[in-house]
Amino acid sequence: MLSELHQALIVINLLHVFFFCKDRSNGENHTVVTRFILLGIPHTDGLQTILFPVFLLFYICTLFGNLLIMVTILTEPHLHTPMYFFLFNLSILDIGFSSVSTPKMLANLWGQSSRISWGGCASQVFFYHFIGDTECLLYTVMAYDRYLAICHPLRYLIIMNRKVCAILAAGTWVTSSFHATILTTLTFTLPYCGSNEVDYFFCDIFPVVKLACANTIIIETISFINIGVVPMTCFILILASYVHIIYSVLKMSSGEGRRKAISTCASHLAVVTLFFGPCALIYTQPSLSEILVTPVHIFSNVVTPMLNPVIYTLRNKEVKTALIKLTGGR
Repeated sequence: MLSELHQALIVINLLHVFFFCKDRSNGENHTVVTRFILLGIPHTDGLQTILFPVFLLFYICTLFGNLLIMVTILTEPHLHTPMYFFLFNLSILDIGFSSVSTPKMLANLWGQSSRISWGGCASQVFFYHFIGDTECLLYTVMAYDRYLAICHPLRYLIIMNRKVCAILAAGTWVTSSFHATILTTLTFTLPYCGSNEVDYFFCDIFPVVKLACANTIIIETISFINIGVVPMTCFILILASYVHIIYSVLKMSSGEGRRKAISTCASHLAVVTLFFGPCALIYTQPSLSEILVTPVHIFSNVVTPMLNPVIYTLRNKEVKTALIKLTGGR
């Protein structure tokens, strides 16, 4: 399916180039772009030998940590609850999100290959926004799950039954796939008939559309609005859930009940902060955006997926107990 989409996008690009460049070139020759060259992480010349082992270690830890969480949830019956079902989905997303750009970045740092095919570049754009949007929506669903567990504990298991959990999880994946498809299609139906050097370490919308030989104001505006609206809406919904949670916790008369409620929310709050914090810093500090955008992307793509399983392990007694049991400890 993806290969057919890539072929269709290439054909559309060729048609765009034929008609657009013919009118704009006044007889000049233009090279039709069929592949791209990733220039890598900006301002890191000479640091490849240091960055490669560091990022490789982060990637291995991400794969190992999230796979361990997934196996633990699958094999431990006590963890077959809505909260851990969503955590299982989050681990899948963390592996996917890190795998969108890290392997190619490592190959670039190693000096093996900086080229990426048209289809590979389109795939990076699609999966980056698909997985990123899915994770954003999943955090919102997880906040709603914590709201029901703390504010409506007697009805929690009735409301959050297996069918509802499956629908909510599937809804995040399906909604994000449509969103990512629209953004990717708008990006790669533009004509590319000039430079093919992407001044970044992976294919994203804004670095790629800079290479288009057409007016990109529409796709840039649509992308900026969509990329901004989705996280902002999710953040507001999460904030509303935690306002109700805090109100319910303050009304509890039992200190043990408060401690348990806070403990169940602490891990989720930590990963939400890691996800939304860097993005908020960029959008609220425009003057620092050019300086921060690359470190934020690297942190989100490489570091955050590795930290999420650590946070849920260290802050969750049930997961720690299940991990000890899985490894044969006492």
